[in-house]
Amino acid sequence: MFSAMVLAAGLGTRLRPLTEWRAKALVPVGDRPILGHVLDPLWAAGASRIVVNTHHRARDVETYAAAQRNEVLLSREPNLLGTAGGLALASDLLGAGNVLVWNADILADVDVGALLAAQGQAAAETAPAEATLLVRPLAQGKGSIGCSAHGTVVRLRRESVENEAYGGEFLGIHVVGEALRRALPTRGCLVGDVYIPALKRGAKLRVLLHDGEFFDVGTLRGYLEANRAWLAARGSSSWEGPEARVGPDVVLEDAVVGEGASICGAGRVVRSVVWPGAQATAPLSDAIVTLDGVVAVSSLS
Repeated sequence: MFSAMVLAAGLGTRLRPLTEWRAKALVPVGDRPILGHVLDPLWAAGASRIVVNTHHRARDVETYAAAQRNEVLLSREPNLLGTAGGLALASDLLGAGNVLVWNADILADVDVGALLAAQGQAAAETAPAEATLLVRPLAQGKGSIGCSAHGTVVRLRRESVENEAYGGEFLGIHVVGEALRRALPTRGCLVGDVYIPALKRGAKLRVLLHDGEFFDVGTLRGYLEANRAWLAARGSSSWEGPEARVGPDVVLEDAVVGEGASICGAGRVVRSVVWPGAQATAPLSDAIVTLDGVVAVSSLS
């Protein structure tokens, strides 16, 4: 049993205009919102309580949370507090102990149990780790994080405390130890205002490597790629939700058609997502069709 916090209060500026119509955590990937893809593995791993913070389009998230099969606690932020401040504000809801923190715009097939076990193992060591970060390994000097041969953090962003064996990309999924939680600022960033100062004072931050795919759904291109990866994981070239209607002259390729959506016209619909209830016209490529219009996605998005 463990507590988890999903950070979902951001404005989603990189994902505009989608976030003008939905909270970033609720844009659909495959058959459900991003937030659903995060909640499911946390519940499956035995989370005793999950807290989601809200700010932008908070009522959207609150409505979704109320409809879930398990309880989702909400931490409302009238003013954005940053990742560290948001975690601090939710302290009473989360309870004591370590907390698994997951950025709501990151999708990854994470072994939650292994991440928790890594922090538990670290706590039993002579010099226990104060946090465990999930990292995709990269070449030495590459990425936002540098790691030692012993699996600890030696560089964050441009702050380095010793030579690194390899670099990595921090996935925004991590376990924050109780000692660090007690020292959280009321406003600020977990990396810039908590982890970097901790690293510089000699704290141990452990790394758990993640060799699988992950998707940052914070950009339009990343959003489309996440939907395509969802299809690939199902072994499908397309998916049609319940009561979706696709015209007889429409060919779907790498396309997700949400519940109750419809596509008319003739031709291919390629690398596209049609939101639930939206209406699209073929041909169409590299596009997101919402209830409010069509968003074209360039290769540079």
